[in-house]
Amino acid sequence: MKKYFTVVLVIFALFILGACGEKSKEDVITKLEETLEEMSGYQTQATMQLKTGEKEQSYDMDIAHKKKAYYRVLLKNEQDEEGSQIILKNDDGVFVLTPALNKSFKFQSDWPTNSSQPYLYQSLVSDILNDKDATFKTTENYYVFETKTNYQNNTTLPYQEIYFDKKQFTPVMVKVFDQDRKAVVTVSFAEFTLNPTFEDNMFEMEHNMTSSLFGIPVTGDGVLENNDELRVLYPNELLGSTLAETSEVDLEEGQRVLLSYEGEKNFTLVQEKVIAHPTTVMSPKIVPGEPVSLGFTVAAQTDSALEWSYQGVDYYLASKELTKEEMIEVATSITTQASK
Repeated sequence: MKKYFTVVLVIFALFILGACGEKSKEDVITKLEETLEEMSGYQTQATMQLKTGEKEQSYDMDIAHKKKAYYRVLLKNEQDEEGSQIILKNDDGVFVLTPALNKSFKFQSDWPTNSSQPYLYQSLVSDILNDKDATFKTTENYYVFETKTNYQNNTTLPYQEIYFDKKQFTPVMVKVFDQDRKAVVTVSFAEFTLNPTFEDNMFEMEHNMTSSLFGIPVTGDGVLENNDELRVLYPNELLGSTLAETSEVDLEEGQRVLLSYEGEKNFTLVQEKVIAHPTTVMSPKIVPGEPVSLGFTVAAQTDSALEWSYQGVDYYLASKELTKEEMIEVATSITTQASK
């Protein structure tokens, strides 16, 4: 009997020790906040996969952050290398750079704090803190949170699942779900380095436009030649409007097509072929709006317009009647449509 009691006591003690060793939701959140507070910055590589309809796209990413407000996010799209982009934040503002096309937008923006960013450590922790109903579970290797997202102009991706490494408390994977709980965006992180040493010009706009980073073509690599005619694309999402007029303009260095839609929501879509770019860095175009993700590229959005480049074509969507979310709906439906 005494031996039996001793065995039970040992098992009970082991159970208590095991329970004490498992961190609670509050413990993990505290540790995440401490990690962010104590670090001087981080750098990581990641792959972002997007599934929209039948189309799947993949980006290689290099993400760097230096406290308190310096960011550089390199996005390389294998299907559109010339359209590979850099999102940059420094003391001068927020920039979206497309080095191979010598295109740059400048924003006075609250990015990245104004919306969920599934590839930024701070944004993920912020989403957890802001969701009182966030759920928590542990696996053998990860701490897993499910939270609501905070996409200002996109309500179709309301949930996300965030996996953190148990030892380093850094993100390992993020899945963003649609309303049917299907994973639309998946970000997988590779090496995650805390407190790295950055070069002095790491977050300077001109350096990022002219230096070959992560295999992204840059300004000065030569002239972007593409003698093919402009292949006009049409949006599938029309929001109660129909194509009323098409006009074409021959430019000195390309072609331009204007599509005018009329109906419940009037809007105009301009498409222009990019033939060449100068070999010196041009001043960025100042946009009184925000950078927004279209999935396949990062665009510049104001209250009445949306502007982006994709596969050698510049797009400009203008409307006084479409909401910001509706502009994104129209824009993202263009890439799946063939020319009429």
